[in-house]
Amino acid sequence: MQSLKTPIIEVVVNVQGGASLVGAETWQNWFRTWLGILESHLPAAHSYEVTLRLTDDLEIQSLNGQYRHLDKPTDVLAFANLEDEILTPSVELKEPLYLGDLVISVDTASRQAKEAHHSLITELAWLAAHGLLHLLGWDHPDDESLVAMIALQKNMLQEIGLG
Repeated sequence: MQSLKTPIIEVVVNVQGGASLVGAETWQNWFRTWLGILESHLPAAHSYEVTLRLTDDLEIQSLNGQYRHLDKPTDVLAFANLEDEILTPSVELKEPLYLGDLVISVDTASRQAKEAHHSLITELAWLAAHGLLHLLGWDHPDDESLVAMIALQKNMLQEIGLG
């Protein structure tokens, strides 16, 4: 596998109803840093693509109901594009490898940031890091998995200066 110390990544950021609190270039830098940390969990590709949508509780509740059958808002949804058999491709991809879509409710993130006594930007980064891990196959069905995932998220935020 090639070294991914500075992977090429395109992050498409869609913001509903206003300007982004974090610019697209900052998001790209954060995801590039995170993918460097997660190199051992990545399939080989020359570049990666992630779509990030920052939205409100109304839209995320609709998506949560549609895809998870939970009629309530949530903080982050991750729609992975990768299948298990794609995680180790035998041929080098010429196009960016599309990892999937992340949708974050800024409304929920704002409430959670206040509860956690940190900034909204920190909460958005936390949720994006969490969602990225889900796109790469991480899950937290038990306490041990959740503890490992949280530890990695803390490391990811520290690497971008938010930890």
